[in-house]
Amino acid sequence: MRMMIRQRLLMCLMMTVCIGTLGTYAQKKVQSVKATPRTFLYRVYLHDKHGTPYTLDKPQRYLSPRAILRRQRQGIAIDSTDLPVSPAYVDALRRHGLRVMGTSRWRNTAMVASQTDDVAERLRTLAFVDSCMRLYVSPEIAENPERPSVAPGIMPDSLAEGRYGDGYQQINQLGGIALHEAGFRGKGMRIAILDAGFKNVDRIPAFRNVKIVATKDFAPRRTSDIFKEHYHGTMVLSVMAMNHPDTIIGTAPEAEYVLIRTEDIPTETRAEEDSWTMGAEYADSIGVDVINSSLGYHQWDGDSTSIRLRDLNGKTAFISQTAAMIASKGMVLCNSMGNDGTSSWHKMNVPSDATGILSVGAVDETGTIAPFSSLGPTQDGRVKPDACAMGLKAYVVNGEGNLTTANGTSFASPILCGMVACLWQARPELTAKQIIDLVRRSGDRWNWPDSVYGYGIPSFSKAMHK
Repeated sequence: MRMMIRQRLLMCLMMTVCIGTLGTYAQKKVQSVKATPRTFLYRVYLHDKHGTPYTLDKPQRYLSPRAILRRQRQGIAIDSTDLPVSPAYVDALRRHGLRVMGTSRWRNTAMVASQTDDVAERLRTLAFVDSCMRLYVSPEIAENPERPSVAPGIMPDSLAEGRYGDGYQQINQLGGIALHEAGFRGKGMRIAILDAGFKNVDRIPAFRNVKIVATKDFAPRRTSDIFKEHYHGTMVLSVMAMNHPDTIIGTAPEAEYVLIRTEDIPTETRAEEDSWTMGAEYADSIGVDVINSSLGYHQWDGDSTSIRLRDLNGKTAFISQTAAMIASKGMVLCNSMGNDGTSSWHKMNVPSDATGILSVGAVDETGTIAPFSSLGPTQDGRVKPDACAMGLKAYVVNGEGNLTTANGTSFASPILCGMVACLWQARPELTAKQIIDLVRRSGDRWNWPDSVYGYGIPSFSKAMHK
């Protein structure tokens, strides 16, 4: 993710066509920093869930009514992966002087923090611990986030006319206006966003009519306020949630939104796989229908075990294994492919290699692939991307509340994600897996997919009637 943002920042500064948002932030003064004590994070693999007070016949103790209903509607059984980690094991980890940052019920793991790098030695005698691995070493200094001032309101960035304003092309390209006109604008659907932060969403007037039902911070470096951390999630939210006629309307303006921070911008470590996993599980537990993740990884800080091309099989990376579970729980995941199309890496990032998800590439307003959009296929031969949407000069609201344009598969993914929510609202009888299949089949390259466009640009107006 951090690498992706850096690439977009560099692109903004170098391109003659200015990408306002990211270029603006690239020129901001460096935030102040402060010294912090070193923290070591470990992933602890637990042997089982013995001693848990939770049972499969009483899921209401750990899943919301919405989450249970979503499973029932799709014929999905609640199983042992849904049971929370054993509280007895969590207590034992604490007795060994560890701070438990979070747990994963799907993966039966715990993320623990220590001020000393001896966690493996401390835990080696515990029978319920299978293994542990170091994920993260905190930087010696930490950023002190500063909030920019916000604009009193949004103004059109172009001469675009009509009800959708500057957002017209990015929704019309997907055949989305027909769904909106039929009354499917995301009402009753719940969308979670896993991102790096949502700077100033709580202050920007343009977001006041967005229905935000929950927020949560799972990032390795926890803060008290996800609205202070980073502007990336702000822009991602805007392309779905904006509802300002004649200026900009997003792809799902009537949906409910859950904002979840999982990404730590100053670092790029495996701890973010665990944060992302916990974020996805939280989204599941509160009844989210669709998840957008404009995040991706292939290289970790100072880690010789970074993602390799042969790992892009949907089965190797911890985060990709988690992503593959999302559809099995009855949710749809939209994940950006990445912005490495012109880099030496070229390929998608994890978890976009996962099975059972929609991995999204970026095109321009004419439907031509954006040069930076990462390439498929997976190493086991599956078509990627699954779909494409507008991610070159996409209209967004930035962290200062201004309407401008930005580049990245980071914006193609939520633009498409919002339409997925509207489609599912129109076709509630379908399962998550059926919705994913329908989106693929409605792509303009369904019959001749490739490693650049995948199945192409879907037509949601056609999908609505298939």
